[in-house]
Amino acid sequence: MPTAYDLLVIGDANPDVVLGPLTEPLAFGQREQLTDSGSLVVGGSAAIMACGAARLGLRVAFAGRVGDDDAGRYLRDALTAHGVDTRALTLDPDRPTPLTVVLTRGDDRAILTAPGTLTTTSGRDVPHELLAGARHVHAASYFLQPRLAEDLPELLRTARGHGATTSLDTQDDPSGRWDGAALDAVLAQTDILLPNAREAMHLAGPAADTPQRAAALLAGRVPLVAVKNGADGALCHDGRSLLSAPGIAVTPTDTVGAGDSFDAGFVAATLRHQPPHRALQFAAVCGALSTRAPGGTAAQPTWDEALAHLSPTGAHAS
Repeated sequence: MPTAYDLLVIGDANPDVVLGPLTEPLAFGQREQLTDSGSLVVGGSAAIMACGAARLGLRVAFAGRVGDDDAGRYLRDALTAHGVDTRALTLDPDRPTPLTVVLTRGDDRAILTAPGTLTTTSGRDVPHELLAGARHVHAASYFLQPRLAEDLPELLRTARGHGATTSLDTQDDPSGRWDGAALDAVLAQTDILLPNAREAMHLAGPAADTPQRAAALLAGRVPLVAVKNGADGALCHDGRSLLSAPGIAVTPTDTVGAGDSFDAGFVAATLRHQPPHRALQFAAVCGALSTRAPGGTAAQPTWDEALAHLSPTGAHAS
């Protein structure tokens, strides 16, 4: 298996069924409701990030687990079509592919996920030669994959031992616990933490009463924190100073996967030796542009397209 990759992405891949926008509350009682659109698209934070990074010109490999079923084969083929190497995507004969239904309403969404192979994905699904050969390793959906979460400290430590940099997007914790002790071991091997504002405040603890304060607190645990802050853009903290970047004017179709496209942009810019303030602005553009079409991957920008939307003023200190 070739090992010359810019990026290895580890984590979740599942089909997303995106329905919306809902114009009234979701109704039970066997009532049928109609929406303007519905799409079957590539889902999973890690998978969307991998597609976005490949779209930006990186050489990307993906490691994870899906079911040996129609949904799993759909994901393998879709990722391959996006330019992602899927030879380390395991087809599990015993567990089904995860499935997510996303219901959109305005700029918000409800997410329902049947975990399937998320519960069996582990460090054994990540070939050592990929960890040894990638320039950067990104892990996603920490709280959805308990066995992989246990193995992440050693996986990231191995990658760093071979000279790679690392990043983590935890995504939401469905349990609401946001456990600190086990996560500390992962953060100790993480160079870039990529939460959204809500996640950052949960991860940082009760003292984090604003996204800015959360970023500052988390920057005491990892070298660099980049926080996605919706229409307000994004901010980052390196333990010394806080930077912020505005969003760009886009009329969104839906926001599914925007944060994962942000992650792809931040990592791609960093691997091209852009400083944090420039990477932050570039990532914010990538996230915004990805909202122009249904699902997380259809509108992800190329490197040149994202560059064309950058403001000359860039990010600024707060």
